[in-house]
Amino acid sequence: MAKEKILITVKTYPNLSAKYDELVCTAGFREDGTWIRIFPIPFRKLEDGDKYHKYDWYIMDVTKNPKDQRPESYRPNLDVPFEHIGSLGTEGNWLKRKEIVLKNKHYTNMEQLIADAYDKDKFTSLAVFKPTEILDFIIEPDERVWNPEKLKAVIEKDKQTNLFKETGNPFKVVDKLPYKFSYKFKDETGKVRTLMIEDWETGMLYFNCLKKFDGYDREALACEQVRQKYFDDFAKTKDLYFFLGTSYKFHMQKAHNPFIIIGTFSPKRESQLALF
Repeated sequence: MAKEKILITVKTYPNLSAKYDELVCTAGFREDGTWIRIFPIPFRKLEDGDKYHKYDWYIMDVTKNPKDQRPESYRPNLDVPFEHIGSLGTEGNWLKRKEIVLKNKHYTNMEQLIADAYDKDKFTSLAVFKPTEILDFIIEPDERVWNPEKLKAVIEKDKQTNLFKETGNPFKVVDKLPYKFSYKFKDETGKVRTLMIEDWETGMLYFNCLKKFDGYDREALACEQVRQKYFDDFAKTKDLYFFLGTSYKFHMQKAHNPFIIIGTFSPKRESQLALF
């Protein structure tokens, strides 16, 4: 195990693993701007003091995951509390955040990023990516319930570990997102790409918007508000970057494009700052 100082920038929407639990893929940056992935973490089962936040610095006890060939992948020691040591705010149009997030190379060409993912000397699995043009934010229906076998395994595991024995409160698995959200964009070559986004904040925005509406069309109204945030706001008014990460399965299988969007980075466009 080793102590790492990590700026958390990515928390994906929880997913179910029959082997592990309800898990959140977490990633962030070291002080030198290099990426690190921390997995698996049953985030919603952590003690309140260990529930980390985006753009906060933490000292975490981690070790390289020997079963994951991706160089950025580490396993956390959940027996050691995460030590919160500071935060980076949005002052100066996210200046302090930019100093870390944009410290090293960011990509503008998807084919180059994919090539680096399969380069045996790089095996890149996390990256900052700058799209050249955002074309659309796509919302599609998805499965509305979790895979029954995975759900059963997670519930049974929770019963066996008795995490809430003293309080008598059983763990409730997070609601399944009934929609897929994706960005359609061009990179610097002009090629059009569509990538799913699995950011925790996207899912929570949908459910928070859903609570505001009643009636048969409440899901459509919630989806429209998600689109307004990610397309009308982020894509049209912000200097938008993507945090991209590979799916372990597709990376190992050498899929043509193993990347998904796992987060966004969205300071204001510099031209807008002159207006204020």
